[in-house]
Amino acid sequence: MTVTPAEGDRVSWKTEQGRTRGRVVARKVKDFQLAGQRFRASADDPKFIVESEKTGARAAHNGAALRVLKS
Repeated sequence: MTVTPAEGDRVSWKTEQGRTRGRVVARKVKDFQLAGQRFRASADDPKFIVESEKTGARAAHNGAALRVLKS
């Protein structure tokens, strides 16, 4: 069973350096831009803005790319 992330959830995701941890800061259901890059999102295919615990950098991911962590 897959858990859908929600705003405020602590999550992890894969990067080139390994797994990174952070928090979901927003769930987007409309197209948007982040760091000069365009993302397509919809109610059926939302994107999640996550903020890295280590660097504070923000990135957009599909829900399937995120693992919800236990608090």
